[in-house]
Amino acid sequence: MQRRKLFAVALAGVLASGGMAACSESPNAANKDNAANGKAAGFLSIGMPNSTQTENNNPFIGSSSATNLGYRWMIYEPLGQWNNTKPDQPLKPWLASEIKWSADWKTVDLVIRDGATWSDGKPLTAEDVVFTHTLIRDSKDGALNSYAIPYDQITADGNKVKMTFKSSQFTTHHKVIGQTPIVPKHLWSTIADPATDTIKTPVGSGPFTLKTWSQTGIILEARESGYWQELPKVKELRYTSYSGNDTQLTALASGQSEWSFVFIPDYQQTFIAKDPANHKIWAPGVLGIHGLYINTTKKPFDDPKLRQAMNMVINRTDIFTQAEAGYFHPEIKSVTGLPEGAGDAYIADEYKGKTFSVDVEGAKTLLAGAGYKLEGTVLKDKTGAPVTIKLTDPAPWSDYQTTLEIIKDNLSKIGIAAEVEKPNQNVWDTNVQKGDFGATMRWTNGGSTPFDIYQTVMDGDLMKPIGTAAQQGNFGRFESPEATAALKAYSNATDEATRKTALATLQKIFVEQAPMLPIGSDNVGAAYSTKKWVGWPSDADSFAPGQPTQAGALMVVLALKPAA
Repeated sequence: MQRRKLFAVALAGVLASGGMAACSESPNAANKDNAANGKAAGFLSIGMPNSTQTENNNPFIGSSSATNLGYRWMIYEPLGQWNNTKPDQPLKPWLASEIKWSADWKTVDLVIRDGATWSDGKPLTAEDVVFTHTLIRDSKDGALNSYAIPYDQITADGNKVKMTFKSSQFTTHHKVIGQTPIVPKHLWSTIADPATDTIKTPVGSGPFTLKTWSQTGIILEARESGYWQELPKVKELRYTSYSGNDTQLTALASGQSEWSFVFIPDYQQTFIAKDPANHKIWAPGVLGIHGLYINTTKKPFDDPKLRQAMNMVINRTDIFTQAEAGYFHPEIKSVTGLPEGAGDAYIADEYKGKTFSVDVEGAKTLLAGAGYKLEGTVLKDKTGAPVTIKLTDPAPWSDYQTTLEIIKDNLSKIGIAAEVEKPNQNVWDTNVQKGDFGATMRWTNGGSTPFDIYQTVMDGDLMKPIGTAAQQGNFGRFESPEATAALKAYSNATDEATRKTALATLQKIFVEQAPMLPIGSDNVGAAYSTKKWVGWPSDADSFAPGQPTQAGALMVVLALKPAA
């Protein structure tokens, strides 16, 4: 999965707007009144603890408010819907009524749906689809091609579109079809730089349009007509970006916020118990992980022996129980970094049964053999300089902040002095993408196989020079032609034996060179309320991801019905 664009996890603080509850124009103030009197309402309040946002509705920009809060997928739609809780299932036809891939996954034939229109009333056509993917293919320096899709030809014939690719899209077909928003040619052809321009008035094919944007809340309203399928029962979506976990949790517990993806410490008492009949947590696992990305361009962290030693002293059990409340990101146990359960079938024979354990003495021995010296409590590198590192994550993301403090303490056991930095989310995101960091906790993309996990960490095709944004992966600028070749071999393979060999190579590189230190596995779940709306996904019917920033969140909204 693209991996979820944001896994916002937050710390105590005030609302990003500063006192939103006192603002009569606040959508959440209205929601609070509604929750108090128990009346049904036609709106759904969605919150994310992503701090202050900048007005930008560009669906291609990773740091835009539309992306951070997830409402881009309510306005813009993909060709097909990918349910990453069931990643191996075929995509559901959406803007494309038919999706047919060739046996070698190098060609896809699409039939564009009749009756789809843009919110300005103009028809959506095959030309819009060709324009969107051509825009991505031809963007300067690949700025829009965040998944590094090797496009070849993109053509239209009537309502049909054919796309060919220079290599197999076995591992990326869900990104091409399910995670690429289609934009209108008649408007986007006039945009100077689609990779950077701010979009204030978005026009999409989805069932919602932007009504108002402010720091106190962003309101989307349902189209009155012209949508290609049944209009949603929810008539307004009211988004709020809270500054931290505590404010988001307070809003969830009171009914002020009805849907979020947020880390909740002691969730049974702090959320479920506030309204046991209606407050729900759903945390389905997927093939994606969270871990400590290390900037391998910074000495001495370009040395895999040093990174291996760091990996050996991290206490993942402490992180799971103390930072993740024993539920949110389950502990990674396999040295391959693959999640327990979802990843078991993919572990190479060489690493079956091999799990992490804290080994401080073993790490010290490894470092001594590699030329490092531990002088008292200070580790000196091969030049005699003390080994120090800056660990960074946004201040409001409480589980990550607790994780960094545990890692800081763990690293001190081998003489590495760590400093924890706490920038705001936008600064952090920009710095990580441009390679301006020492080490950071972050997620990987996820998919139907482990490919996406290893690609996010090690793919040379995603690597950008320091200072140039790498939106989708290789944030640590890990350079391994062997890993890049193995990723290509895996994605281009036409048989399982070839894939197994390539995957074994990837795991060996990941284990022995430690470009990222895996910590916990992933979920695309939600905290939500059934007081006003029912029809949410669950273990019994996992028809879509629960996280409101996922592309499939639109399927959730369209399935909701009034509880009354």
